[in-house]
Amino acid sequence: MKSQENFHILDKRNISIKLSRNLEDYPGGIVLVLDKPLKWTSADAVRKLKFRLQRFFNQKNIKVGHAGTLDPLATGILLICIGKATRAAETLQSEEKEYIADICFGATTPSYDLEKEIDATFPFDHIDQELVESLLENLKGEIDQIPPIFSAKLIDGQRAYDIARAGKDAEMKPARIKIHELEVISFNKPLLKIAISCSKGTYIRSFARDIGVAAGSGAHLTALVRSASGPFRIENALNMDEAERIFEIL
Repeated sequence: MKSQENFHILDKRNISIKLSRNLEDYPGGIVLVLDKPLKWTSADAVRKLKFRLQRFFNQKNIKVGHAGTLDPLATGILLICIGKATRAAETLQSEEKEYIADICFGATTPSYDLEKEIDATFPFDHIDQELVESLLENLKGEIDQIPPIFSAKLIDGQRAYDIARAGKDAEMKPARIKIHELEVISFNKPLLKIAISCSKGTYIRSFARDIGVAAGSGAHLTALVRSASGPFRIENALNMDEAERIFEIL
């Protein structure tokens, strides 16, 4: 990533280095590599840290944002952009992503994950390791993927999830995405754990739905970790407590 050298990166590798309280000492801004807590929205994480940042840098109007939304029921890398780094959020979120996904065959939900209750069940006894490997091979490459209705996609100025929660129908248009690599970590029927490397804009919930359909069954996502975003890796990400401690005023 060409712009990375302009940022001050905050992660586990430099957590012990004292941070200046003058934001101007970081002309390219700061990118904090956060391991987002389960059940938090990306906006929740920004709000929580912004309060600390306002006090630490003594700037009420400090700019804070995130690069790449992560669903509430997912954990893993969320890049928090601080100061002038917010200008590069779009560049940061365009990087390739890696995920560890847990998928359950035999049932579907309206949200394609555990946000909503199961709405249909399907046979899955016919699904074996050989079939899974074959399906994954066919799902690699560029594909047109339909986003979940319960998503932040904009439809005529409205968020898709607001339309869905109002009980209305919405036409979700397919988006061109690319699946680079798929690797089975474990398969204990009906549970599949896989590693996924993919392009920006890929919905892993939709991937779970699609593999269920391709298997002649149904499927939904039960857990998700974003393990990498561009050059940033989960093993270096800070949990929320660690991130907050960086901006403590002693």
